[in-house]
Amino acid sequence: MIVRDATPDDLGEIAALIRELAEFEQLAHEVVWDVDGLGDQLFGPDAVPRVLLVEVDGRVGGMALWFPTFSTFLGRSGIWLEDLFVRAELRGNGAGRALIQALRDRTDGRVEWNVLDWNERAIGFYESLGARPLGGWTTYRWTP
Repeated sequence: MIVRDATPDDLGEIAALIRELAEFEQLAHEVVWDVDGLGDQLFGPDAVPRVLLVEVDGRVGGMALWFPTFSTFLGRSGIWLEDLFVRAELRGNGAGRALIQALRDRTDGRVEWNVLDWNERAIGFYESLGARPLGGWTTYRWTP
């Protein structure tokens, strides 16, 4: 199993993983990007998000799409994990753990993310890592 930074050559695979994630979350109707635009956002000169890929037996099996954050209270940068996705046939083999560990290794600050309330398997996985839900915070979204 190999965890590596994605390159522009991985764009097709990343696009497929995002679509698979959206289908799993029953949100496929919300995927509105085109591949070229996605590529510009991920790999263009002003790109903010970053992608880690996990390969199992030479095949891309999952991704962690993330971006840096900053905590004014800690006075250091951290990571916001936007999407963690492992293909169904590879779940339970350590691929998700390898991706999360690779993120943890990139910062001495916080690693934070959201999880859907109904995704009990993911919640169990995150809690097995020692992660805990934050109480007292409500996620807001302001869309154009």
